[in-house]
Amino acid sequence: MKPGARDEAHPAVIVEERGTLAVIRINRPEQRNSLSIATLSELERAVVRLEARDEISAFVFTGTGDVFASGANIRELQSLSPESAREFAGRGQHLFQRISDARQLTVAAVNGYCMGGGLDLALSCRIRVASPNAVFAHPGARLGIITGWGGTQRLPALVGTARAIEMFTTARRITALEAFEIGLVSHLHADALACATEIASRNSVSV
Repeated sequence: MKPGARDEAHPAVIVEERGTLAVIRINRPEQRNSLSIATLSELERAVVRLEARDEISAFVFTGTGDVFASGANIRELQSLSPESAREFAGRGQHLFQRISDARQLTVAAVNGYCMGGGLDLALSCRIRVASPNAVFAHPGARLGIITGWGGTQRLPALVGTARAIEMFTTARRITALEAFEIGLVSHLHADALACATEIASRNSVSV
């Protein structure tokens, strides 16, 4: 299968419509819900399709299993040419900016590990809800890379420049409680998805 091709039998992104809101689930648990080229393409298609529908007033992003999203597929990244890597980075930037600018209310239900590009996805949402087992990090410093999907702008805006620089340069993992204390997430809840959908349903009419 070519990079970016859609696997109809095993979709990387599942959309569940619940009235006026859409739950958008990254569905690659065997890959730790990594945002590969194919997964990012499916995510983009889902967002573009739903964004155009007037009756959909809120998106809730989450992941299958115990991972929200683990960021780009590093093995896949290493196989890309410089030109393809730039194109991939640009595509992610464009998509996450689109989510950030969407007229719909956007909520991230962080159900577990939220790393790198996965954290950038959560940051592009207006509200972030985390389960107690959620873990956040930008691990690029350990890998010799840095986020290219808007995190360097959005993270400092939320938690302050000093904390953001520490997260970027140390690749330190922070717990859900610490994320709540520093303002990275707005709510902690045992069932992050249930909390996120309740918020989205309650607020979607007025947004």
